[in-house]
Amino acid sequence: MATATVTVTATVMVKKHKDSVWYVLYTKAKNEKKVFEKLSLKGYDCYCPTHKVLKQWSDRNKWVEEVLFKSYIFVKLPEFDQSKIDVLQTSGVVRFLFWLGKVAEVKCEEILAIKRFLGEHHSNVKVDFISGSNVEINHGVLKGINGVVDYQTEKDVVLKVEKLGMSLVARVPKQHISPS
Repeated sequence: MATATVTVTATVMVKKHKDSVWYVLYTKAKNEKKVFEKLSLKGYDCYCPTHKVLKQWSDRNKWVEEVLFKSYIFVKLPEFDQSKIDVLQTSGVVRFLFWLGKVAEVKCEEILAIKRFLGEHHSNVKVDFISGSNVEINHGVLKGINGVVDYQTEKDVVLKVEKLGMSLVARVPKQHISPS
């Protein structure tokens, strides 16, 4: 039985600027962390959410920190017009993200919601469950119920649950079950 664990973290640099707004930067592929470091060194508030994933190669397993939003990072600018040229001249930056003809702005509440989500949700995900094995549902409306694995998809496990002389088939996310 192979297992994988996903741990979500966030990389953030926090400085106080009054009346600052968060903007979304589009970066070259796989340059998010480099752009984050360069802009942080220039003194800008940046946010680059990441998560750790256990990758499997033919000879080993390794934890790798991956960017959550590919080719995007968030930057907080006190004065957009004064700072945009300096930000755009940073190596790895392609452009600011636009929405309806204007530079897209992200509310502080939305950034805080992403940070809160990443800080509160750490999950262990079982990659494979053997058909016929007994498992227990540990989250949701069926919490505490035991079942037998019928088959699985990439994200879900289909269980047969016997209760009160009846058979129930339930599709449950893999992170919501554990071996019993």
